[in-house]
Amino acid sequence: MREIVHIQASQCGNQIGAKFWEVIGDEHVIEPTGTYHGDSDLQLDRISVYYNEAIGGKYIPHAILVDLEPGTMDSVCSGPFGQIFRPDNFVFGQSGAGNNWAKGHYKEGAELVGSVLDVVRKEAESCDCLQGFQLTHSLGRGTGSGMGTSLISKIREEYPDRSMNTFTGGEHYETYCIDNEALYDIRFRTLKLATPTYGDLNHPVLATMSGVTTCLCFPGQLSADLRKLAVNMVLFPCLHFFMPGFAPLTSRGSQQYRALTVPELTQQLFDAENMMAACDPRHGRYLTVAAVFRGRMSMKEVDEQMLNVQNKNSSYFVEWIPTNVEMAVCGIPPCGLKMVVTFVGNSTAIQEPFKCISEGFIAMFRRKAFLHWYTGEGMDEMEFTEAESNMNDLVSEYQQYQDATAEEEEDFGEEAEEEA
Repeated sequence: MREIVHIQASQCGNQIGAKFWEVIGDEHVIEPTGTYHGDSDLQLDRISVYYNEAIGGKYIPHAILVDLEPGTMDSVCSGPFGQIFRPDNFVFGQSGAGNNWAKGHYKEGAELVGSVLDVVRKEAESCDCLQGFQLTHSLGRGTGSGMGTSLISKIREEYPDRSMNTFTGGEHYETYCIDNEALYDIRFRTLKLATPTYGDLNHPVLATMSGVTTCLCFPGQLSADLRKLAVNMVLFPCLHFFMPGFAPLTSRGSQQYRALTVPELTQQLFDAENMMAACDPRHGRYLTVAAVFRGRMSMKEVDEQMLNVQNKNSSYFVEWIPTNVEMAVCGIPPCGLKMVVTFVGNSTAIQEPFKCISEGFIAMFRRKAFLHWYTGEGMDEMEFTEAESNMNDLVSEYQQYQDATAEEEEDFGEEAEEEA
């Protein structure tokens, strides 16, 4: 089976990653000790994607845990699934990055990257057929952003023919953009939670991650590996930022009170309130869409409902890609729910958060606010100027394809082939 090596970096990445392994463990019925207690062959059919079977039938995750300070590692080890990870795969420093991208990328992070790559090589060598890497990290602080981006670049250099799948917001191969603003909106507006905890915020993230990886872990009809997902979803090399969504959105512990139908799920699927990125899909157009349904349902009904949504909202889909919606149905539902659907959209509306980031950056960079904290750690002012230019180019390219018409399809097709 084609394995995926999971890497979790920074405090946020490790917290999300640790919970991800709890969710995957529940779906494969793997106990915190690493032993299997299920009763279905489907649960073991593709278990080697994320687990390695060790001596005594114990299943060990293909996981590497990274941080620049030991506190996060201690928290993971003391958690419910802390003892399931291979001890040699914990890689951490002692000083931290101080919320500074430059320290994570050029200083403390650079000193630790070599050790992380050694563990990555060992984990990759133990795989029969490595299909790629999966990373959870954040861009809000120093380790996940600075060291995380450095680590991805190094892995891409060493494994150029393997896929890189990231759950964050950053310029990598396939990126699922999940931001705190959207998560807080979901918690406050949709689920009416007055004081959401980190667990409440992480809940929809984990549900989305589980749904996205469903066809990797269980038999399905869509994108059996990361490369096929990239081929189906990424039409132009630079436009690889996905807008994830999930339905039904429920608070933790309330799942048993929800029983939705396929039409209701499909309707919720394209609702802006169910998106994990802080942008409204109605302000853009979908280049490609993937929907993974889980539970006992009719494939015919799913096809009919998805086609119905497309016909009603045809203006939100580019007309020059006639078959840009992929669907899959997996008969195994997640724990606690009978029927769910995970959404992955490559929409031009994703330029909205990029514009907000760029505007905030420009306001501070023009005044050179906090610039000395970065130049003092080895960065050059020109790097910021180049980053601004790259961001503007990305937004312009999204807008270009949003405004494109069917008559320009042939020109874009030739351009995409040249870029590829």
